Amino acid sequence: MNFQLKVLIMSFAISIVFALVIIPILRRLKVGQIERTDGPQSHLKKQGTPTMGGLIIALTMVVCSALLYMEYKASEPLVASRMIPLVFVTLGFGLVGFVDDFKKLILKNTDGLKPMYKMFGLLLIAVTYTFYLVKYINLGTDTYIPIIKQYITLPIWLYIPFAIFVLLGTTNAVNLTDGVDGLSSSVTTIILTCIVSISIILGVKEVTLAGTILIGSCLGFLLFNLHPAKVFMGDTGSLLLGGAISGMALYLKMPLILIVIALIPIIETLSVMIQVTFYKKTGKRVFKMAPIHHHFELSGWKEGKIVSIFSIVTLILCIIGINII
Repeated sequence: MNFQLKVLIMSFAISIVFALVIIPILRRLKVGQIERTDGPQSHLKKQGTPTMGGLIIALTMVVCSALLYMEYKASEPLVASRMIPLVFVTLGFGLVGFVDDFKKLILKNTDGLKPMYKMFGLLLIAVTYTFYLVKYINLGTDTYIPIIKQYITLPIWLYIPFAIFVLLGTTNAVNLTDGVDGLSSSVTTIILTCIVSISIILGVKEVTLAGTILIGSCLGFLLFNLHPAKVFMGDTGSLLLGGAISGMALYLKMPLILIVIALIPIIETLSVMIQVTFYKKTGKRVFKMAPIHHHFELSGWKEGKIVSIFSIVTLILCIIGINII
């Protein structure tokens, strides 16, 4: 059996075990979803559903990464050591989300982590990871341009803020996509599969292994997150997945491919920006509600339809993405 397939099955199984243990604990602790009263009325029945389920994905990542590190430490030490920054950026962003969720849901502080502190935490992870890539493992500043299929070398003063923007922008986009049962986990699993496929083509084993772990853990989590969801990922999960996607894309020197394969999260972000800007200027709304998945909900689409269509569109975009590299 292909080793990547074994990793996939292992992470899938471990995430299910963690879900079966963690979800009842979250329920006992009353770590429940807090729904907006001005949101879709159909969401009010989700009030109290266990959230902060991103812990399931995070813990699966920790366990599987540790096992693979021990597996590769002797035979391929470079692969083992280079998995560490990928795990760091993934869990680092997840940790910021966890602190936010913990304050809101455990300490019952409705404001959660102050926006300034939250941004500082995300920025700290992004800056650390970017400097690690450039200075420690000498990945360089080469950036692949899809379609023309060429690398360009960005000056360091441009690359660093660009990489930080990619990391912060992607985490925010994935966070905004998390608003319908199974939407964020479905879309990001497809994006991760595309990134892993590219890493296999390029022969970047550390990205292949880290990405495969996340695919398996997301699939296991998705079993409990599909409509009607038994658990939500919270910021713990959405920021973690955003960090993973952007971190791996930068590692592969292909951050621009996210414009294609992560177009759904980008559209979700743009819909919020358009809504806020237009409302401030005119007092009117472009969409019935933003992010845009709520607009479709209020237009009569069922949650399952939204997830299916957004996932199919993402799958098509990922196929296009692979063909233009």
